[in-house]
Amino acid sequence: MATIIFDLDGTLVDTAPDLIDTLNVILGREGLPAVPYDEARALIGHGARSMIERGLAIAGRPAGDIERLFGDFVAYYADHVADRSRPFPGVEAALDTLAGRGCTFAVCTNKLEWLSVRLLNSLKLAGRFAAICGQDTFGVQKPHPEALLGTLRRAGGSLERAVMVGDSQTDIATAKAALMPVVAVDFGYTHIPVAQLGPDKVISHYSHLPEAIEMLLETRRQPMGTAAPSSTASELRPDRLGSTPPAASLPALAPPAPA
Repeated sequence: MATIIFDLDGTLVDTAPDLIDTLNVILGREGLPAVPYDEARALIGHGARSMIERGLAIAGRPAGDIERLFGDFVAYYADHVADRSRPFPGVEAALDTLAGRGCTFAVCTNKLEWLSVRLLNSLKLAGRFAAICGQDTFGVQKPHPEALLGTLRRAGGSLERAVMVGDSQTDIATAKAALMPVVAVDFGYTHIPVAQLGPDKVISHYSHLPEAIEMLLETRRQPMGTAAPSSTASELRPDRLGSTPPAASLPALAPPAPA
C-alpha cells in the first residue's frame, strides 16, 4: 500500500481567494493598501506570518507587531476559511482512483493544523486523509524534512512506498530532504516554474496524477541498475504528463528567477 502526502494550499485546494482577502482585510485595518491579487498569490505557502511580513514589505511598512497581526489574521481567516476556496479540478476523481488502488492519503502543510482540518471539513474532504499535519503539529515546518516524515509516520506509511505532491520550491525541497519522490503541480502559487525546481514529475491536471504516482512507485520497485521496460520509457517519459510534447521538442528552460 502506498502513502500519498499532499501539500494543501495551491496543491489540493485553491485557497488563494480567502487567504488574500484575509491579508487585505488585515492590511486595511492598519491603513495600508491592498496587495493586488496576482502579487499576493505568490506570498502563499510559507504560513500566515510570512504572508503578513511580506505583505507589509510590499506596503512599505516594517514588520513590527507581527504576533498581533497574526492573531488578527487567524481569527478572521478561521471564519472565512472556505468562503471561496475550492479543490482544484479533478482532485476528488484522482483520490477516488488512487484509493481504488489501495493508496492512503495525508496532508502536510505549513497552515496551522486546526485551520487545515476546518478547511478540509468545510469542503467535505477531511475524511479522506489518514493524517492532516500543520506547521504546529511537530514543532517544525516545511522545508524541514521531519514535517513530512512525521506526517508519513502518523499516516502509518513507509518511506519506500511514499510520494509527495506539492506546488512549490518549499515542497520540492522538503521531499528531497526526506528522500521521498515528489510530483509537482504547475498551477500552484510559486513564481518560479516548478519544472525548474527539479521535481520527479510535473502534472498540469489531477487526471494525470494516478499515472505519475504509478510511474514513481514502479521506479522505486526497480532493482538498482535495472531499467524500466522500453515501452513505458518511450510512452511515459516526459516529466510534464499530459501537458507538453516530448522532451526533445521542448525549448531550453530559461535560467531560474532570482530568489
